[in-house]
Amino acid sequence: MTVAHAELISVGPDEVVVTFTSEPEARVVTRVGDREVTTTGPFNTAVVRGLEPDTEYAIAVEGAANDDKWLPTIARTLVQPKGRLLATIATANDVHFGETECGKTGDPAVDAVGPVLRAEPGQPPYPEMMGRAVVDEMLALDPDAVVVKGDLTDSGRDEEYAAFLACYGRLGARMHHVRGNHDAMRDPELARNDAPFRVDVNGLTLVVLDTAVPGRCGGALDATQRDFVEQVASATSGPVLLFAHHPVFHWDTDYCIDPPDADALVDLLARHPNVVASLAGHTHTNRVVHDPRVPEVPFAEVNCAKDYPGAWAEYRVYEGGLTQVLRRVQRPDARAWSERARHMIQGYYRDLVLGGIDDRCFTRTW
Repeated sequence: MTVAHAELISVGPDEVVVTFTSEPEARVVTRVGDREVTTTGPFNTAVVRGLEPDTEYAIAVEGAANDDKWLPTIARTLVQPKGRLLATIATANDVHFGETECGKTGDPAVDAVGPVLRAEPGQPPYPEMMGRAVVDEMLALDPDAVVVKGDLTDSGRDEEYAAFLACYGRLGARMHHVRGNHDAMRDPELARNDAPFRVDVNGLTLVVLDTAVPGRCGGALDATQRDFVEQVASATSGPVLLFAHHPVFHWDTDYCIDPPDADALVDLLARHPNVVASLAGHTHTNRVVHDPRVPEVPFAEVNCAKDYPGAWAEYRVYEGGLTQVLRRVQRPDARAWSERARHMIQGYYRDLVLGGIDDRCFTRTW
């Protein structure tokens, strides 16, 4: 039996999720502590539940070798925040409806090696196929709200935006979205959606910000939007979560909001400790950054939904904290595409975008 690409994909307060491939119809046992589940190939998602929070468990996948980075021998479940559950939130980003080629970097030498991927003849466009898989899983979760954090389209065309709305619109009125840099490529008003705006959900407030600047890859957060955050934070004592396309921090300023805007936002967060997280996309990477001025606040980036690992994020917000758990899509056609996509960028794509387990899953308490 051949098991490949075994990865500890996510942990929660009471669960561990491992994904891998195997031969079709092969039955593979995954053990976490003294619990085990059996899955059938070729695309396996082993979900082991009933675990204790903040506890270390040994992990073993039949036929797979453990390694320090992607399938460690030990995993620790997340801390369970205190208090009652206020709301469940789902997010996706960088869904890129209208894209037809996946894996291009803009560097001719890299792109010549590739691989650059396309949907197989007769198959649906991969952004739509992946989008349907993500929405199906969100519908099964039944969250209180969903936020899609920009790059809804590949090149800002009306028909791409319409395709996005047709897919994610199945979530109904609880689905909220904001534009990204790709959406502002042609029409500076496309998908602007009256951001910034707030969404109140069961004792917490979501603030959705517009960081796109037409004609730029990077973003901005001007004084008007920061004032909006300040007004909302001042008007409530409950937790406030920020959602935007561009992250606040990145080593390359083309991938974040302007540094002066970032500094001004951090100063604002220092004045308003009820702003508990800043959640973004854009980089197609899972990453969490902490700033020493507000060390408890996670500035989190979540990978794109359209290729590898083909995932979205689930947030559970409690009276005493929140958890982020990455959810990799399970539908076979979506998994097949994401397994192809892991080999992009000369085979390094997984290493570039998946991030560590602490970048994908974490608890923030207050």
